[in-house]
Order: sequence, then structure tokens, then C-alpha cells
Amino acid sequence: MIDVRSFNSLGGANHGWLDAKHHFSFASYSDPKRMGWGALRVWNDDTIAAGTGFPAHPHSDMEIITYVREGAITHEDSLGNKGRTEAGDVQVMSAGTGIRHAEYNAEPEATRIFQIWIIPDGERKAPSWGTRPFPKGERSGQFVTLASGMAGDGDALPIRTDARVLGASVKAGETVEYTLGEGRFAYMVPAEGSVQVNGKTLNKGDGAAIRDETTLRITASADAELVLVDSAA
Repeated sequence: MIDVRSFNSLGGANHGWLDAKHHFSFASYSDPKRMGWGALRVWNDDTIAAGTGFPAHPHSDMEIITYVREGAITHEDSLGNKGRTEAGDVQVMSAGTGIRHAEYNAEPEATRIFQIWIIPDGERKAPSWGTRPFPKGERSGQFVTLASGMAGDGDALPIRTDARVLGASVKAGETVEYTLGEGRFAYMVPAEGSVQVNGKTLNKGDGAAIRDETTLRITASADAELVLVDSAA
């Protein structure tokens, strides 16, 4: 089953400094049919104007993954962490028992990000934050695990949930495959380009909610940058 959610069908709001699109119910956007997908709860497609951002605010009990598409995001939190994550790279915040953070676009141009929230499992723990580069050349023609709480994904940024976040760069005409375990939920969005996934068309910004598909066969119609979440129910 593959349910394509076109970019134009997404909820969201333009606040001037922030143009936000929501794949799932979030803030003032509410759709009972789009409350999450497996343990995936939020997937926001945010464009943040230069010199603006989110002032300090609290989070708890959520794994928050930020995939930077263009520009860079600068992070500060109540643990004393500070960092700048550039396009193509990823940061992870495990909100745990509670954390305050601010995220700003300190760049001279707009920054575009995917912000992905996944419900944690297991024991509540103290919050943590981390970031690391993922050169796009390393994921050319294949999926690379960016963040994971699954066994065997030791090179990825750690998250506290039975899920993984993956990225792939696929040239026009190339095909990549991903095996989805039984009972798992996948959600995929092209950050750039367009693809066919098991015969369904996805264009830039569209989302695909996937389950009961053993193998995802993805062929790029135009050079594509893909982000995929594989999660438990």
C-alpha cells in the first residue's frame, strides 16, 4: 500500500519568516486521517527566512531529527550545546525528560529543512543532542542510514526508538531498492527531483505513506534527493 500525499495537499501556514508545510497534523493544521504513520508523528517542510528562527522553547518525550536541505541551521540548547548544521547534514535531539532549545537561520539566504519527529520507546532518559556531516557522495545510488535506534546501525546518529532515517541521492534513470520488514511503516519524501516508487509517482515535496510492501523499488525520473523513515507501528 502506497498512499501519495501531494505537496499541494499538505497543511501549513506562512508566517512571513517561516513558510511551513505539514505532512501530518501539527499546530493549527488538523486532519484526523493524517495524525502520524507508525511511530512517525511529524514531518514538517520548513523554509526559514534569513536572520530569523525559532526562539527558545521546550520539548520532551520526542526524537527530533532535522535534515538540512539548503542553507544551515544554528542550534543552542539548555544543555549548553551549540552547533551549525549545513545542507545535506543532520542533527538529532532526543528531548527525553525535557530540554529547551532555539534554532536560527544565521545565514544570508533562506534555509530549508525537514523536521521529523518520531515517538520514542523504552525508558525516559536525560536529553541529548548531536550532529554530523553526511557527504552526498557517500549516498550516491544507495540509501545511507542517517539516524537510527535499530541494531547494526552504529555509524548513524543515535535515536531512542525502533526506527531509522535514511537518505539517498539518485541520478535520473538510476534505481535503488529498500527492503521493508514485515509490519513496518515507511514514509518517503523527495527533497529534490522526482521518482517512481513501485509504480507510483512522487515529485519534489510529495510524501508517500507505505506499508505492506516488501521491497521498495525507486527509479529516478529526474536527479533526486530522498529522505526515508522506516519505523515500527
